[in-house]
Amino acid sequence: MSESYDGVIIGAGQHGLILGTYLAKLGLKIAVLERRLQFGGGLSTIEPGPPGFYQNPHSINHFNITNAPWFKDLGLSATVNYVTPQYEFAQPHLDGSSLVISRSLEETVASIAQFSKKDAETFRDWNSRSEKISNAIFLAERYSEPLSELEREELLSKSAIGRDFLEIIEHQPLDLIKEMFEHEKVQLLMLFKLSLFGTVLYDSVTEKSPMGAAVRAFDLSAGYQVCVGGSWNLARGLHEAFIRAGGTYINKAEVSKIVVDGDKATGVVLSDGREIGARQFVASCIDVPQTFNKLVGRDQMSTEYLTKVDNFKQTAWGLFGIHLALNEAPRYIGSDFNPNINHALKYNVGAETMEDLFGLHAQVAEGRVPDLVSFGTGHITQFDPSQAPEGKSTAYAWYAVPYAPDGDPKSIMSRKDEITTKVMDVWRQYAPNLTEDNIIDSWAYTPYEYTEEFPEMVNGDIFIGSFAGEQSMWNHFGYRTPISNLYMAGSPTHPGGAISGGAGYIVSQIIADDLGLTPWWDPIDVREAMKNAAEQAP
Repeated sequence: MSESYDGVIIGAGQHGLILGTYLAKLGLKIAVLERRLQFGGGLSTIEPGPPGFYQNPHSINHFNITNAPWFKDLGLSATVNYVTPQYEFAQPHLDGSSLVISRSLEETVASIAQFSKKDAETFRDWNSRSEKISNAIFLAERYSEPLSELEREELLSKSAIGRDFLEIIEHQPLDLIKEMFEHEKVQLLMLFKLSLFGTVLYDSVTEKSPMGAAVRAFDLSAGYQVCVGGSWNLARGLHEAFIRAGGTYINKAEVSKIVVDGDKATGVVLSDGREIGARQFVASCIDVPQTFNKLVGRDQMSTEYLTKVDNFKQTAWGLFGIHLALNEAPRYIGSDFNPNINHALKYNVGAETMEDLFGLHAQVAEGRVPDLVSFGTGHITQFDPSQAPEGKSTAYAWYAVPYAPDGDPKSIMSRKDEITTKVMDVWRQYAPNLTEDNIIDSWAYTPYEYTEEFPEMVNGDIFIGSFAGEQSMWNHFGYRTPISNLYMAGSPTHPGGAISGGAGYIVSQIIADDLGLTPWWDPIDVREAMKNAAEQAP
């Protein structure tokens, strides 16, 4: 090998940089390899239109990041700033009413009570219970290697908090929300709140979630935040931490092969012919199909493991993103009903009924660009004015579409203007000031385009793996592989896609343990968290 390191990490996204930093601080010689010129992966901030208007085409809002253990361990608060919005979710309606979820319980309950006093009291009750679950269990599980189903159920059943969590887990989120809330508008926003990225995902609400995703519907203490200066600033902070720890970053380094010698990963070969040795481990932070079918090679794996690789599921849809440069921020209908409607982080727009919502996803499942229009949107420059010129604004909309309309991924390119017009027509019904005079520039980003840029987003899958129940918690893909010294450390593993840093954090401890090294940090112990919950007063 022309170069050699203790560990080689494939992919310089959130997980690769977090994993690399933890292990470099242990004294290991670590190289993080990135196929592209730029590090950060989905932590991307660009200027696709007029100068000074920054758009975040992938990750925009980050869930509870400043409370993540790696954010604290790596001292990122010194270089990366976050804003926590008071109003997190909102839903304007064509009848002039609106529903707003605040960090304040009393404000949220008052907003729900305008639609149903019974639903308001249901939320109040379950907010208290869910916040206890989040603080005691949910976040600990997010940053720990999953327990077996049997051990987890045994530990949870010993506390009132755990038993509440088990009750939530036993329900499909959709069934739970419909059972608990009577008003359809409340049901819609609760489903929007619990879904990942604030985009209602069909499989995240119609299948049981061992992760207990429905906790998010009721919890106000743990929510989404905005990275000041754009999402890439988090990547920049992680990269700086990695370099300070003594790590080596190699860009334009496309891995063509993981070298396996005697059932042991010993390095990688790059597409330009360079060979990089790995004395202790190789970790892949990219997707499952590319890692095993292309880089490892199917002939290196057992029939049983090939079946596991082949059965790995991707999410069955993509997102059509519309990003606007504006003279002024969107102003939504329903401000007389609730004056906080214009100050929320995320908006559920277009779906007025449950039939609207699931009709759209049924059409996506059929491989059609939907006739129905419902989408998630936001304008984060109200929280971070630095992402637009003074006095100006940006806004975005994410619309669910099939990756390959009518069987052809590229066909969506010829329909960009048509889809943009369709979404904007609906958006203007809810935000009438989005006139042609207000819009300085509009940029659309399709699943075909982002998959070309990020091949690991297989078939338009922004999460790099489905969150379906049979692929989460103890059923996740797994960190260790049958090939000695080869680890999976990215979004295909627990806790899954989106910006959590969870896999990179968890695998740091796993590799340290396997190498007989003592962590310099204090790893999250989910067993201890569950035992502490059992000791709390009911």
